[in-house]
Amino acid sequence: MITIQETGIKERGLVAVNHAKKLGRPILISEVHKMNTINPLSFFNIGKDRYCGERFFWKDPTDEIVLIGLGISKQIQSDQATDRFFHVESEWKSFLEDSIIFNPYTKIGVGPLMFGGFSFDPYKEKTDLWSKFADSLFHIPKYLLSIIDGETYLTTNVVITPNDDVSLFSKIIEERNQLLMTLKHNDLTKPAILLKTNEISPEKWKQSVDGVVKELTNGPLKKVVLARELRLIFNNHLEAEAVLEHLYTEQHASFIFAFESNGDCFIGASPERLVKKHGSEVYSTCLAGSISRGSTEEEDRILGQTLLNDQKNLIEHGFVVEMIREALEESCEEIILPDKPQLMKNRDIQHLYTPVIGKCNKDASLLLLVERLHPTPALGGLPKKAAVEKIRQVEVLDRGFYGAPLGWVDYKQNGEFAVSIRCGLLQGDEASLFAGCGVVADSNSESEYLETSLKFTPMLRALGGK
Repeated sequence: MITIQETGIKERGLVAVNHAKKLGRPILISEVHKMNTINPLSFFNIGKDRYCGERFFWKDPTDEIVLIGLGISKQIQSDQATDRFFHVESEWKSFLEDSIIFNPYTKIGVGPLMFGGFSFDPYKEKTDLWSKFADSLFHIPKYLLSIIDGETYLTTNVVITPNDDVSLFSKIIEERNQLLMTLKHNDLTKPAILLKTNEISPEKWKQSVDGVVKELTNGPLKKVVLARELRLIFNNHLEAEAVLEHLYTEQHASFIFAFESNGDCFIGASPERLVKKHGSEVYSTCLAGSISRGSTEEEDRILGQTLLNDQKNLIEHGFVVEMIREALEESCEEIILPDKPQLMKNRDIQHLYTPVIGKCNKDASLLLLVERLHPTPALGGLPKKAAVEKIRQVEVLDRGFYGAPLGWVDYKQNGEFAVSIRCGLLQGDEASLFAGCGVVADSNSESEYLETSLKFTPMLRALGGK
């Protein structure tokens, strides 16, 4: 990796062009500029005309890191099921080799990074629903806006081939200036109106819950998470910008994400971190067990206490804590884990929540941690392998990216992944929403059905359905 001093993108471009010619292959040139404050939603919105289908948005629950990507300078994708995390990491590291990076700043999430994710189960037969998303899909954006601890940075990534010349950089400068100039003109279209809600085979889903409960009573499986789908039909094309704005306002204390691919948009507001790596520090979240919010402060407190003392939910939560501890122990020399769960309260739902902190080798692989942690018992079940096989066998739904890791890795191998829940897939004037629940030996299919209905609420509201 070559780091060069500030001399202007054209001068640096000349170095990059010569470097690509010398190597006989494409290389990355990346430069970072510190900017005045830019509204993250506005930056996402200005990419609508030129980069529609090539954008992403990411915000963590505390607003420490906000990332918006426009355009694709490089795509890492594969439908290969075996060693998929390793292959993505290898391709990312290979892409960074010989790159020329001008980044005088030390913040994580600034400079070249890749954003994307993995499907829940690459061995599950794919359907048309997720045909626009490969089982492993990451974008390295042309333009990346990073808002880190309130400070704003713009990264420009250009891939230079041996056939390019310096004139390419004049085009990049012009394109970037046009982009920034259009920030002031930011018109949102009229919202689409929900016409019809189709529950996909609800009775069949309840029967599959009953069938799994019987197996759990007598077999080695302890828990299986079963998910279902709502298909919504609107009077107009769904605008990701409008849905994102609703989520940003209504679910601000969540991971808010949007990831476009070939015209479809995967979007949501997840409360659940899978894993974050910052240098040698690793953070994860155990989130399992849920109950609704109360309509009054007192009712809310009583519901919260009920959840904190509910044996079914505490056992389910304990499974997740144990699994995450074991997954992190392989890479971490120290793990800090509270004795008891606490409550995480979102707008519609409260969860049992246990934060986990670990200390690992600075060079430990974030994607290897993602592989070990996915799927947690909160989205797959226990034992992990057998639960995923059972889901593959009985679940009608093609989960695609639902319940799977979505996030980012920067060029210094820092990054963060969330578990993609409370989410939907926007497709023209239709959308699919996804929700699941943990089925254990004493589960009741009707109450699990109601739990999934509750989990649809955040996305339904963002789409104007509630």
